[in-house]
Order: sequence, then structure tokens, then C-alpha cells
Amino acid sequence: MDNQNPSDIAAVLNEALPYIQRFAGKTVVIKYGGNAMTDPHLQRCFARNIVLMKHIGIDPVIVHGGGPQIGNLLSALGIESNFINGMRVTDDKTMEVVEMVLGAQVNKTIVSMINQAGGHAVGLTGKDAGLIRARPLEMTDAVTTNRIDLGLVGEVESIDPTILKTLDDGGFIPVIAPIGVGENGSSYNINADLVASKVALVLKAEKLLLLTNTTGILDRDGTLLTGLSPAQVNSLIEDGTIAGGMLPKVHCALDAVASGVNSVQIIDGRVENAILLELFTQSGVGTQILPH
Repeated sequence: MDNQNPSDIAAVLNEALPYIQRFAGKTVVIKYGGNAMTDPHLQRCFARNIVLMKHIGIDPVIVHGGGPQIGNLLSALGIESNFINGMRVTDDKTMEVVEMVLGAQVNKTIVSMINQAGGHAVGLTGKDAGLIRARPLEMTDAVTTNRIDLGLVGEVESIDPTILKTLDDGGFIPVIAPIGVGENGSSYNINADLVASKVALVLKAEKLLLLTNTTGILDRDGTLLTGLSPAQVNSLIEDGTIAGGMLPKVHCALDAVASGVNSVQIIDGRVENAILLELFTQSGVGTQILPH
């Protein structure tokens, strides 16, 4: 920074100012996952980005994943991981590991690094204050139409945003582990993208950011696509361009924009300061999905 031309700094600030003003007082929900969670340098960048957002008047709410960390501990314990359509089949033993990793290890690490960067983060699971009510995720075989048993994999039944609004109003940054609670008190493992989408909906968020390990949605030639409408996204799903692990993210993005979120951005968490680049530059980064 010391060697940077002052005129360059002024240009950056002038470009960022309209976007800072646009998002001031608004909520931005961020799904935090991928390399951004495991690379120490990117972890520090993420924490600083989040703290800066809060300082300038934007209310960030973080929903985090932890799939690789869960897989590593399951492997160490000799518990096999099975996936169906991108969802981890979750029996009782696996659920114990999920709660241990997401609710304790990963969540506390994120809270700690944001606080070390000067923020005031508070860690939650969906079980805290009745935040996330869950029910079993229903999935059927596309060929046989038989129900697929995913065990304790859930979907969001409802979200009570009271605790999130209280934390935001108090100057705190909520960090949510995607674990829900069922009617009988059972814990459910919920896809973090799905939770982030539902949180964005109930908080009437201005924007939902999904951090990934890719540059965004690519066409068959590897070119980045952006400014997509739901109709265009559905066409890309139908022709197989969007497939595999990108499908849950895209479906969550479509749900979010259909429910009132102004835009969803799928961005590359491997890019340093990707969040700030997306929010405060004209070009942004990644793939933007719009309501129309």
C-alpha cells in the first residue's frame, strides 16, 4: 500500500463508493465453503472482508459448510462416506461426527478468526434458539420413483430469524452451522447452500453470495457465464451443462431469487478478496443469477 500511487487508491475508492452506499444498511448472506475455508491466507482475507463489511454498515450473515472436514474425520474413524445426488447419507454415527465438526470445530474456528480480525462474531447452529426447524429431505429415484433413504439428511421447514436480527442490531456477526432440529428433537444434516438460501429469504437479503471452488457457471467451452435469468439457468440444467455438485447451489440460487432476494452470485472462493471484488466493483466476479 505504501508504494501504491495515491491516484490509483483514489480511483479504487471512487469506484467502490456507489456500491458501499448501495449496500449500506442491507443484509448480505454468505455461504462460506471450499478452498476459502482451508487455505490459511484465504481464511484471513475472508475474515478481514467480513469485518470491513460490518464496519461500513453492511450486515453480513455467514452460513458455513464443512464437507471435507467431516469426510476426513469419518475416514479417520473408519466410517464410510456415501453420497447420493451430492447429499451425504447420514446415519446416527455420521450425524454425531457432523455435529462435532460443524457445530464445534469449524464454527468456532470461523468465529475466532473473525474476532481476531477485529469483528464480533457469534457462532450458532440451527438448534440454537429454534433457528432452523428441519424435516427429513425427501428424494426419489428418477427411474423407479422409489423413495431414497438419506437418513438424517434434512431440509429447512422454517427459520426463526429473531436471534439473527438481535445479533445484527447489536453489532454482532452471526456464523451459522447448517444443523437443524426436528419435531422430536433429532438433529438433521442440511446442505449449507440450502440453509444460506432460506436465511437470505427470511432476512430479505439484498444479495446471496455462494463461495465455491470454481469460477462460476461455465458453458461447454469453459467460458464463464453471468447475468443469467432463471429460464437460462433451467435451460443449462436441461442440456447437462450444469450438473453434479453445482446443481444444489444453482437450485438454491433459483429458490432465492424467486423468493425476493435481489441477486445471487456464485463466486470463486480461491480468489483473494473475492467478496469485496464482487460487492464493490462494477464487473464483479463469478456468475450472477437475477430474478428476471
